[in-house]
Parts: sequence; C-alpha cells; structure tokens
Amino acid sequence: MLLVPVAFCRAPGRARFLACQWALGLRFPAEDLRGLAPETLAAFTHARAEAFWRDGQLIGLTSGYRDAAEQHRIFTAEVRRTGSVSAARRRVLPPEESSHVRGLALDVRPTEGARWLERHGGRYGLYRVYDNEWWHFEYRTVAPVRLPHPGAVAWLSEHGAAYGRYGDESWRYEPRPDAVDDSRPPMCATEDPRRRP
Repeated sequence: MLLVPVAFCRAPGRARFLACQWALGLRFPAEDLRGLAPETLAAFTHARAEAFWRDGQLIGLTSGYRDAAEQHRIFTAEVRRTGSVSAARRRVLPPEESSHVRGLALDVRPTEGARWLERHGGRYGLYRVYDNEWWHFEYRTVAPVRLPHPGAVAWLSEHGAAYGRYGDESWRYEPRPDAVDDSRPPMCATEDPRRRP
C-alpha cells in the first residue's frame, strides 16, 4: 500500500500493478524471471499481482527458464539418484521435452501460493499440469489434461493418445479408440485405473 503513491507518479494507470511488482521483488529478491517466454512472464506477473493485491497471497518463483545444459544436468542427476531413466522421468524431463527450456514452465512457492494459482491461474493461462508436482505450472492457451507425472506424456504417446501442443495451437485430449483399455496397467503404481485419462 505504501508503494502505490510512488507507483502512481510513475505509471498512473498501472499503479497497483507496479507497486505489487516492487513489493514482490523486495520479498523475493533472488528470483530470476529472465528467459521466460513473454506470454509466460506476463501471465505470471499479472496473476501474482492479483493474488497479492486482492488476497494478500504471496507467490514466488523458485525456478523458471532453464537452458538445455542446466536441464540436462538436473535430469542426469535424477537418473543417477533413482537408478533409471523411466524413474527419473516421473520427476524431471530431458531438455528436449522440458517446458522450462522453452520458458513456459514455472516452479512456484509457497504451497499456499500454489493453491491460489491452481484455483485462479487459469484466468491467466497458468495451469498445474502434474499431480505429483504441486509447485509446477505451465503457460497454456487452453487448460490441459492433468497428468500423474512428467513422464506420462511419453506413456500417452506410446499408447496412442494425443496430449496437446503449445503456443497458439489448440489443446485437446483425443484418445484413439484402442488407446483406452482397462486391461492395460495404470500409468504409475499409485494411480487409480478408473482416473486414467
């Protein structure tokens, strides 16, 4: 509130938004918003300004854009930790599949902020996309089907189901008739087969 008069002098039509950005920058000084796709950056800054102004909810960025080398390092470390590529893919994707590398993914904090973003982020095109990652949101033009974990995209494509695309292309989930078969094993051990997309 104290920053609004100063922000008004700088940008009269956007004083609240600007004041929120300054306040959030002070609260989360180590965040790095560089490298995010322009639409992702705009969606995130507007969503968290609304969360802060209207509901007093803080939303910080833990991780946004990652270059391919950093994503590869994270993926390789997870493969070593878990002992297999398929187990690692449940938590992190290789660079060629990661939305972080395209600047479309955000890992946020705290949990209350993630809850706010899950409830209201769709207004800005920000969606939680994996059941096992409460912190991970991606910019999408249409709400995606939520998957159990990051590696589930590969499972869907192996079994003939289309998950969707990025950017201005449409998102849809269109299983082929032979892709939905209750005799197949669930996508992950903890998944209820009745919830399978």
